[in-house]
Amino acid sequence: MDRLVNTVRPYAWGSTTAIPELLGQEPTGEPQAELWMGAHPGAPSRVDRGDGECSLAEVIAADPKAELGTATLERFGPTLPFLLKVLAAGHALSVQVHPTLEQAQAGFADEEARGVPLDAPHRNYKDANHKPEMICALSDFDGLCGFRAPAASADLLDSLGIPALERWTATLRTAPEAEALRTVLAEVLGTDRDRGTAMAAEVAEALEKAALGDGPYAADCAAYAAAARDFPGDPGIIAALLLNRVRLRPGQAMYLGAGVPHAYLSGLGVELMANSDNVLRCGLTPKHVDVPELLRVVDFRATEPAVLSPSPVPGTPGEELYPAPVTEFRLSRCTVRDGSLTLDGRTPQILLCAAGEAVLTDAAGSTLTLAPGRSAYLPADGTDVRVGGIGAVVFRATVAL
Repeated sequence: MDRLVNTVRPYAWGSTTAIPELLGQEPTGEPQAELWMGAHPGAPSRVDRGDGECSLAEVIAADPKAELGTATLERFGPTLPFLLKVLAAGHALSVQVHPTLEQAQAGFADEEARGVPLDAPHRNYKDANHKPEMICALSDFDGLCGFRAPAASADLLDSLGIPALERWTATLRTAPEAEALRTVLAEVLGTDRDRGTAMAAEVAEALEKAALGDGPYAADCAAYAAAARDFPGDPGIIAALLLNRVRLRPGQAMYLGAGVPHAYLSGLGVELMANSDNVLRCGLTPKHVDVPELLRVVDFRATEPAVLSPSPVPGTPGEELYPAPVTEFRLSRCTVRDGSLTLDGRTPQILLCAAGEAVLTDAAGSTLTLAPGRSAYLPADGTDVRVGGIGAVVFRATVAL
């Protein structure tokens, strides 16, 4: 068992207080957006096995079979296939989508062949992997996920009373679903800068007014209005209005597959994803938006977001699983009520303490205590680990084989 030393990413949208409160630390006044746990090259966790701290990525690369186990190694290669995060949104994140595995491989190879530097601001593909992900709320959590039915989006846009939006509401009401969504998104993002800025300002003002009313979209408009305040003059707010608003209660989760446009607006959550950093942005961001590539990747289907609750894991009392249709990661929540629970060690895993004090005990009797916000890496050595600590809540990230 290795205690992880993790990096906090200070993205501008991050909360200044949520991660420090989880860790029991004083806020610095700076945004703390994401706490990364894993072996992604962008910010790998660090471990100390007696010779000083070193990167978890280096530890795994030195002996991938011992660290990952034969099954994981054969399935995913010599890297940890998932990345675990604590995400703290104080402001809206960009509206974004993630590519399929095939799209990521092709896009990465193309940008490599063209010599686009990995750190170039206009680079789309940071790696050759897809990025399905799951977010599980630790607090009330607001987000956007998937396209709303076009007619419903037309109703929302009409309720703002802005003549400039009428041509798009007409398209949403009359064109076939995929064509309507593609056309409106392309035209919104393709609007020239001055016109787009003016329209975004008008939409933001209308959202503020609608949020104060008693109409059917008042609550949604309040959330969109807050996002518009975060990104004044960004026409991406109109793209955001095409998406379903989702509110998660603590313990609820949401799965996001390839091509599904989404954004996180506010809240603290545990996020688990395939080991990738590939993002294509649609708006609400100062970063690069590649409209042609975005339109190639987006899935233009209206969806009803599924809010997930965990189900008990047979044979492991106290462990509950959040289902996801991928094998790169598996997220479960372990709650210690009486005594302890036992987790098998056939796969590599990261354990994150979310509440209480978790005491990990291996087969040799060695122990490791985790306070809230602290985490541990367990290699796939086949050794079961016992999790104790009355009232401890631990999120378990591993693979699904």
